Amino acid sequence: MRILLLTHSFNSLTQRLFGLLRQQGHDVSVELDIADVVTEEAVALFKPDLVLAPFLKRRIPESVWARTVCLVVHPGVPGDRGPSALDWMMMRGDAQWGVTVLQAAEEMDAGEVWAWEPFDVRPQATKSSLYRREVTQAAVVAVGRALARFVPGQLAPAAASGAQNDASRSGQWHALMPQSARRIDWARDTTPVVLRKIAAGDGFPGVLDVLWGQPCRLFDAHPASYAVMNPFAASLPGEVLARRGPALLKRTVDGAVWIGHVRPDDGTAARADGTSVLKLAATRVFATQVANLPELAAPLMRDDDEWDELRYREFGSEGARVGWLDFEFHNGAMSERQCMRLRDALRWVRTRPTQVLVLAGGQDFFSNGIHLHDIEAAQRVAGDSAADASWRNINAIDDAALEVLTLTDRITVAALHGNAGAGGCFLALAADVVWAHAGVVLNPHYKNMGNLYGSEYWTYSLPRRLGEAASLTLMQQRLPLSAPEAVANGVLDDCFGADGGAFSAQVLARCLTMAAAPDLAQRLETKQAQREHDEMQKSLATYRDEELTRIKRNFYGFDPSYHVARHHFVFRKPHAWTPRHLALHRELKPASTTPKPT
Repeated sequence: MRILLLTHSFNSLTQRLFGLLRQQGHDVSVELDIADVVTEEAVALFKPDLVLAPFLKRRIPESVWARTVCLVVHPGVPGDRGPSALDWMMMRGDAQWGVTVLQAAEEMDAGEVWAWEPFDVRPQATKSSLYRREVTQAAVVAVGRALARFVPGQLAPAAASGAQNDASRSGQWHALMPQSARRIDWARDTTPVVLRKIAAGDGFPGVLDVLWGQPCRLFDAHPASYAVMNPFAASLPGEVLARRGPALLKRTVDGAVWIGHVRPDDGTAARADGTSVLKLAATRVFATQVANLPELAAPLMRDDDEWDELRYREFGSEGARVGWLDFEFHNGAMSERQCMRLRDALRWVRTRPTQVLVLAGGQDFFSNGIHLHDIEAAQRVAGDSAADASWRNINAIDDAALEVLTLTDRITVAALHGNAGAGGCFLALAADVVWAHAGVVLNPHYKNMGNLYGSEYWTYSLPRRLGEAASLTLMQQRLPLSAPEAVANGVLDDCFGADGGAFSAQVLARCLTMAAAPDLAQRLETKQAQREHDEMQKSLATYRDEELTRIKRNFYGFDPSYHVARHHFVFRKPHAWTPRHLALHRELKPASTTPKPT
C-alpha cells in the first residue's frame, strides 16, 4: 500500500520503519510535521492509503485524520497519554511497559487502539537507550499488527484477534514531567535513585542541577565502583571528587556516580542568536574547575563494575583467542580525544596474542563519526574555529581507521550492535568482516551534512565491496539502509540475531570458530597478499590525501553548506521543509499521476 510517514523528525524509530515498510513492498514517503497546511498538501500530493506517525509532538489536523486513516505510535501502554510516557514509567520503576498504535482523533493519544506490544524494561537502561532498542522493536511488531487490520477504503480497523482484542486501557494521562519531579537531593537520594532520575531524563531534557555555582542539566550517568569510591569515603554527598575521560565523579549518600555530559542552563530557552547551549562532555564544560582534580584512568582490561568509554576482553584458548574491543561513546559521536583513545587502544591490541579482533562499538551506536557538538563548541573558544576542529577530528578518526586497515596479522570483525552513520559506517567497513543484527540501521553517506565529502578511507573500503559505480550511487542517495538491505547490496557481510544480546552471543561463537579454523593461516596469508597488492596499486596514504583535499574545501572553502548544516543539526533547528530525498511525493512528477494500488 501507499504509506506516508508523518514525523517530527527522521529519528531512529522512523528510519527503522521506513526501511522495514519498503522491504515489505510498500510505497513509502516521508513528510516532516512542520505545519497543518504542509501536512494537508503532502496528503493531497501523495494520496496515501494510510498515514503512519512514529514520532509526533502535536496533533494531526482533523482535515487529515477525518478522511484518511492516521495511525500514531505512542511509547506507552493502552490508555497512557501525554508527552512524558517513558519518563514517568522509569521514575516509577515499572518492570514492564509497551508501545501502542492508535488511531488519530480529536484528543491526542485518545483514539482507538489498533495494536500494542508489551516489553520488559531493561534494568539500568536510559530513556534514550530504551527508546532505540525495546521501544523501537515493540513498535515494529505493533505497527505490523496494526497494518494487518487495515481495510482499504475504511476508516475503522478489522476486528482484532487473540490478545490484541483485549487492549485494556491500563494507562492514564500524564502531564509533561517538571524538573521538580526530577530534582536530585544529594543529601538523601541513594545511588540507584540518582541514576534512575538521570536515566529518565537522558536525551531530553536532562536533570537540572548545579556544579560549581553553574546551573546545568545532567546526562549520561554511570555507577562508580567500590574501588573508585573507597579512597573518598570521608567526602560529603554532592561533592565532585575526580574525573575520568569526559566524566566527573560525584558523591552520593551511599557511593558515587560518574556524570558524563552536561548542558549549562541559564534559565532561558535560547540565546539572542536563536541558539541554545550545547550538551558537551562534563570535563570540557568545566575544564578550568576540574584541572586540579585527580584523573582516575581505568585499564582497558578491567572488572565489569568499572565504567569507562573503552573496554577490552579476551575469550578462547591459547592459539585460538578472540579479542573484543568495546567503545561506548555517548550517542556514537567521536571527538578528537575519543578517536585518539581508540587509536591508542588499537595499537595496544596489536600486542595481544589473538587470532580474531572484534570491534564492537557501543550497544546503542557503533559509531556516528566525528563529534559535531564538539566542533560547534570550538567556535566559541579563543584561537580555535569549527574548521580547525573539524580538520583535527577528521584526521584523528582517519588515524583510528588506518589502525584497523593495517592490522593484517589477525582477522578483524566489526560487530554492529547499534546503528552507524556517516564516518562510523566507514570505520566499520575498515574491518575484514562486518556483521549486524536485524534491528540495525545504517546511513553510509555524508551528503546530508552540507554535501560533506567524507574521509575514513571510504574511497578504498566501499568500492572494494561494491565496486565504483554502486559505491557512488549509495553515497548519493542519502537514505538509511536496514541491515537486511545492507546485506543484500554488499555493505554488510551478514545479519543475524533478533537483538543485541542474541547478536553478541552469536558473534562470539562465530569468532571463536573462526579463530580455531584450520585454514586461518591461509586466510591471513591471502589477506596480507591482498593488502600488499592494493598498496602497490594505490597507497592508503594516497586515498587519504585525496579525501582530505576534498573535505578540506568543505571546512575552509567558500561554500558554507557544511557549517550551516552542522549548526542547524546540533541546535536542532526546525526544518522549513522536508528534504526532497525523503519527500518522494514532492518530486517534479506529481504522485497523483501514479495509479493508486488496489
